[in-house]
Amino acid sequence: MSHNIQQTTLGVLARQYLEYLEIERGRSLKTIENYERYITRFLAASGAKEPADIDDEMIRSFRLWLNRQNAGVREGRQETLKKKTQNYYLIAIRSFLKYLRKRGVESYAPEKIELAKIAERTIDLLTPQDLRRLLDAPNGDSVKELRDKAILELFFSTGLRLSELCALSRDIDLTRDEISVRGKGEKVRVVFLSEDAKKAVSAYLKKRTDMDDALFVRIGGLEKGSPLGIQKGRSFSDGESMRLTPRSIERMVKFYAAKAGIMDKVTPHILRHSFATDLLYNGADIRSVQMMLGHSNISTTQIYTHITDSELRSVHKKFHGKGK
Repeated sequence: MSHNIQQTTLGVLARQYLEYLEIERGRSLKTIENYERYITRFLAASGAKEPADIDDEMIRSFRLWLNRQNAGVREGRQETLKKKTQNYYLIAIRSFLKYLRKRGVESYAPEKIELAKIAERTIDLLTPQDLRRLLDAPNGDSVKELRDKAILELFFSTGLRLSELCALSRDIDLTRDEISVRGKGEKVRVVFLSEDAKKAVSAYLKKRTDMDDALFVRIGGLEKGSPLGIQKGRSFSDGESMRLTPRSIERMVKFYAAKAGIMDKVTPHILRHSFATDLLYNGADIRSVQMMLGHSNISTTQIYTHITDSELRSVHKKFHGKGK
């Protein structure tokens, strides 16, 4: 991997840090690309060349610089970087400084960098009625509709990330109720298949005639008006993977949401949200949901708990003060 970082002492250390993330921490190349961008911009904007150069004023100036960055025009208004995006930069810098400390390099104390306060995250969810209509939207028996039905059922049954679903292979064992997936940070976890998901995947695989290893593939000769925009009659050369891309699946989900008459935005990630909240509504504990989602930190999973807080009032009313 090429790191476009200036040739200074800090630049050399930054390159070594990115290599450390890749080799020793096993971070994905996408994460490393992002961290490279954040750290490169910090070094360029701050002018820091030596670890000892970084001080309170430099961090303050960089935060001010971040806060004034142009993030484009939206609805006729000029927007600056969102606080959440600014925090990504600060997290990367803080992590780099922790790495320097670990190596015994004197620099700025990472714990002195506080993140910007951001509004509590809100989660878009489908109503149970909309979810049912979406899952039922692919209702034909063509290989394309069977494939799309299998994708939607798998999303809701497993809570898989989009990238994880795209990476599945067709050697899936449908005699079992579980499959192993490799998620973020190369961590393997078990997810579970509902009867509806197994039935949908089985019907799709029986209809397939290609030999591609991918579970979900592009289909040659898609009918006109296909949501995937593949040319009709397109053939695939020998050795070319027919595996569906994340973008294709996003478009497919959007297509069926429109077909189902759902006015709100629907994405694969919203199906993941629906999976998590469905478990919590039905009594699952937060640790189990964390494991099924593949979250390394339970604080990430806790964004879902406030959605089910409406249930707490009835619990309080039912159980509180009964011993008085």
